[in-house]
Amino acid sequence: MTIDELLTTTRSVRKRLDLASPVPMELVRECLEIALQAPTGGNRQGWHWIVVTDPELRAAIGGYYRRSWDTYYASGSSARAMFQDDRVRAEAQERVSESAAYLGEHLGEVPVLVLGCITLPGGLPEGNQAGLWGSLLPAAWSYMLAARARGLGTAWTTLHLAYETEIAELLGIPDDVRQGVLIPTAYHTGETFRRASRQPLDEVLHLDRW
Repeated sequence: MTIDELLTTTRSVRKRLDLASPVPMELVRECLEIALQAPTGGNRQGWHWIVVTDPELRAAIGGYYRRSWDTYYASGSSARAMFQDDRVRAEAQERVSESAAYLGEHLGEVPVLVLGCITLPGGLPEGNQAGLWGSLLPAAWSYMLAARARGLGTAWTTLHLAYETEIAELLGIPDDVRQGVLIPTAYHTGETFRRASRQPLDEVLHLDRW
């Protein structure tokens, strides 16, 4: 697979995650070793990665995730109505909502859950936090790309953060460590992936000024 193909066909996998096939820990470690090569502000490398494979812990996290999904869905944030004036995007959003609902029901059954965290000795800073999360999220994306290259499916989600405190308690995460992303990881079913439908570049490109 070329680099361009890898970058353009790494999709969030939800309904097509293989819930029955175990994922070798060695593969997860390989992906995380690659993730650690990502850029991080000031070369601080304040990230931490919690890999959850224990069935009871996965089920507990899945329970919190389901509650968060139910609240999110009830708010209408994922509804087709968001793009009611754009049929193509409305249909795409409906498919996303369906697959997200599936993940909401089955997250606790995914063989591997990876939580990307970052150390914050002084707590969350005020104002724009781009520098902080920019030291973690590129590594999480690198993990997803490495997983894709090894035949694994992943999804990017942060819905669990509504219960960040409860999950931190469950997993023994220290008070000065904050969670940034949850990445369910499994083999995927069906064929491979293709490019997603995206808005034209010229609709979001600004040269020199807005």
